[in-house]
Amino acid sequence: MNGFMRHIRACNTAILPGQRHVFRVAGEIVGYIDPRIATALSDMGLANGNEFTLDDPSRLESIGAELASMGLYRPHDELFDVWGKEGEPPLGRIDRGALPLFGFIGVGVHLNGLVRKEDGQHLWIGRRARDKRLDPGKLDHLVAGGVPAGLTPEQAIIKEAEEEASLSPDVIRDNARQVGVIQYALDRPEGLRRDRLICYDLQLPDSFQPIPADGEVEEFLLLPIAEVFQLVKNTDEFKFNVNLVLIDLFLRESLIDPHSSEGRALRQALLGSENAQAVP
Repeated sequence: MNGFMRHIRACNTAILPGQRHVFRVAGEIVGYIDPRIATALSDMGLANGNEFTLDDPSRLESIGAELASMGLYRPHDELFDVWGKEGEPPLGRIDRGALPLFGFIGVGVHLNGLVRKEDGQHLWIGRRARDKRLDPGKLDHLVAGGVPAGLTPEQAIIKEAEEEASLSPDVIRDNARQVGVIQYALDRPEGLRRDRLICYDLQLPDSFQPIPADGEVEEFLLLPIAEVFQLVKNTDEFKFNVNLVLIDLFLRESLIDPHSSEGRALRQALLGSENAQAVP
C-alpha cells in the first residue's frame, strides 16, 4: 500500500493556515494569503488585523491583474471562479495563475478513458507536451483540465474532451459517468494548491483512436490497466494529481481490495487530509 499512499501524502502537504493569513471575501473565509503577496495586498488596503478582507468580490479580477503586472505571478489569461461555501454560486473570478497565491479552491475534471479487451481492461494515457508549464512530459489522463469561470464540470469535461482527444460532445454527454470527487491541499512552488477534482469514467470501443487537437498532448498510449497499476505503484511517471484519480480507479476496479483495511485507508485518504477538509 505504501507505493500508493505516498502519492496521496505528497498531495496533502499543506498545513493550514500555517504561515498564511486568512482571506475573507464578502465575509466568508475563502483563501489563505501567500506571504509573497501580503505586502502588495496591504498596500491595496485589504489588511485587517491578522486577516485580509475584501468586501467587494467584483474587485478580485482587477486585483489579480494588478499583482500580475507587479510580476508576482505569471498569468494564464484564463479566469477561474472563486468559490465560497460549497453548493453556492461563486463569489467572483480571478486569473487561474493567481489561485495558489490566494489559496483559493481550484476545480478540475479528469476522465478515465477505458477500453475492455479480451485480455482485460485497458486505459488510454496521454503524455503531456514538453512545453507544458506544469509537469512537462509526464503521463496524464486521456482528458483532464481545469474548470474555467462560468462553466460547470460537465461543460468543462465536454470542452476538454473535444480539444484534447477529439471526442465528440455527444459521446461525453451520453456515456461519461461521474464517479467521484477527490480533494487535497498541497504546497507547491507556485503556492497553495487546494484542488477539487471531479472524476469521470468513459468506456470506449476498441476501435477508438484519440487525436490530439490542441497541442497539449505529445502522444497517446493504450496500456493494460495492470501496467498502469505498476507504474503508479512503483514510479513517478504520472503528473502528481493523476496518481490520485488512478488509485481511485484501482479501488473501483478491485485491483486494490476496497474492503480491506488498506483499501479503506486509501479511500479515506483520497477524500483529503484533515487540514484539507478543515477549510471551506
